[in-house]
Amino acid sequence: MPDRPRIAVIGLGYVGLPLAVGLARHFPITGFDINAARIGELKSGHDRTREVEEKILKASAATFTDDKGAIAGLDIYIVTVPTPVTADNQPDLGAVRSASRLVGAVMKKGAIVVYESTVYPGVTEDVCGPELEQASGLKCGKDFFLGYSPERINPGDREHTVDRITKVVAGQTPEVTKLLADVYGKLTAGGVFLARDIKTAEAAKVIENAQRDINIAFINEVAAIFQKMGISVYDVLDAAGTKWNFLRFSPGLVGGHCIGVDPFYLAHAAAAIGHHPEIILAGRRINDNMGGFIAECIAREMALKGKGAGSKVLVLGLTFKENVPDLRNSHVIDVIRGFTSRGLTVEVHDPFADAEEAKHEYGISLRPSLDGATAFDCVVGAVPHAPYLEFTPATFSGLVKPGGLVADVKGMWRKVKIPESLQHWRL
Repeated sequence: MPDRPRIAVIGLGYVGLPLAVGLARHFPITGFDINAARIGELKSGHDRTREVEEKILKASAATFTDDKGAIAGLDIYIVTVPTPVTADNQPDLGAVRSASRLVGAVMKKGAIVVYESTVYPGVTEDVCGPELEQASGLKCGKDFFLGYSPERINPGDREHTVDRITKVVAGQTPEVTKLLADVYGKLTAGGVFLARDIKTAEAAKVIENAQRDINIAFINEVAAIFQKMGISVYDVLDAAGTKWNFLRFSPGLVGGHCIGVDPFYLAHAAAAIGHHPEIILAGRRINDNMGGFIAECIAREMALKGKGAGSKVLVLGLTFKENVPDLRNSHVIDVIRGFTSRGLTVEVHDPFADAEEAKHEYGISLRPSLDGATAFDCVVGAVPHAPYLEFTPATFSGLVKPGGLVADVKGMWRKVKIPESLQHWRL
């Protein structure tokens, strides 16, 4: 392996692109993606995920391509493709398998293939290794070697970027582990942690998100309890948060490509060895049902004021979290469907979401702006995007009919004085 290995990053989404750009400061990097349109955008300096700024992208030494011939015979391949779940919440390893076959077809003897995609323990060695062997005709552990370094990208997070966080690494041999530690050590100022082995690194990643999912599920459950008691969970959290060891989590809709998905990978692995994962699946059920619960609460508040079928609702926010364009696995759609199933007329606005993607993924036609938006029976703050945090009492007076409802799912308007002519509900 040369001192400056030639590296290919396979998959240029939220994870792969920042990784490729970061590594390109230290190594010859080729970023590969099967989406030709995505490659075209990146070459022009545009990143639709907004993870890499245009000036940084244009200045990067990374090469972007959809030509697999351009990644033939390189030294290290880092796979960062998605690992979603199927309709029945089973791991979907299709993209990882496909990427493995692609790499296997072009890699040379001595190559190292590293996976960053979130998987359950054993996938890298028991699934990806055989796919690479079959496609390449080479022997795993002899002619090529495996590695794992779980991604920790948090979309929209400008503090915990890939060049600042601690990277966990594991290789098939101690020599591979050391080499990967050297490579990732040049990338990040956050340091590198050497996991005992690949399965340990895989397990560490999958429990990171499962733990967060469970903690949020607890808050969501107590939020439902307190709603029935006429108490806002945000007021409760303010009080409880004054204790030194209280863990502050917020209620809401748990979506995205990690937290709402990864626990199912762990549950699948547990079931495969005969263990029924009770807490993990209970947390998933609670969080998956939260959208329907919120829709029920808001519809009930509207009904108390005589606002039933035919009433107009404006939902603010569709992405899975604030200030990002990521629509993957967003549970705002559950709230919207809860409204439409009750005969309410719903319009949706989101300043970050791509209108074409929203239409394709959810059948939602986004309002292009809030200009002219008025006379709604209810406005729902579903995602705390920055523009919505700037709303004033006058904003609500313009959007909502007198006697209408302002519904605050994320507590983003707690410090705004809602006009007395309007009703106010918050989780």
